[in-house]
Amino acid sequence: MSSLPSVILLALAFALAYLLGSIPFGLLLTRLAGTGDLRAIGSGNIGATNVLRTGRKDLAAATLILDAAKAAVAVFLANAIAPGAGMIGGLGAFLGHIFPVWLQFRGGKGVASFLGALLAIHWPTGLVFCATWLAVAGLLRYSSLSALVASLISPLALWGFGHGGEALLLAPMTALLWWKHRENIARLRAGAETRIGRKS
Repeated sequence: MSSLPSVILLALAFALAYLLGSIPFGLLLTRLAGTGDLRAIGSGNIGATNVLRTGRKDLAAATLILDAAKAAVAVFLANAIAPGAGMIGGLGAFLGHIFPVWLQFRGGKGVASFLGALLAIHWPTGLVFCATWLAVAGLLRYSSLSALVASLISPLALWGFGHGGEALLLAPMTALLWWKHRENIARLRAGAETRIGRKS
């Protein structure tokens, strides 16, 4: 592949990462388990948080792990195709999860895929994300707010670690993650968001 023009390699890496990221593990797992169509439950999203609303904690955990793993694999795959293109792979997988072609571009909110890509790109920043999420969740008990704060800090942490280029590509991912959480943000502002440990 090294003989191909770099632009073609980058496009190939992005396309394969997008297809990998668009695998709807939450939907597939819940269908195999016979819990019904995930898109007709709760928020209608295909991510781990909505899988948890089926009452299956094991499926939610599996969805979280697989959604993170597919983004991490996409980063490594992109680097193998075009060295240094890991962030392109992470972006492709993140977009694939949020806008999966198989589901009319209606996917999840991207938190697990965001984290998976971040851990593969620069694991210390991934740990910063996890630590921030846990700190906010432990203090305020809002899962959505924890993800929002952690995602906001992540590009700054990447920049601080000396990865400015990756931070610039992570910034629009953060903005998109916030946009996907716009309903959660509205509920947080209204004091109507469900806290961790309470039923919606």
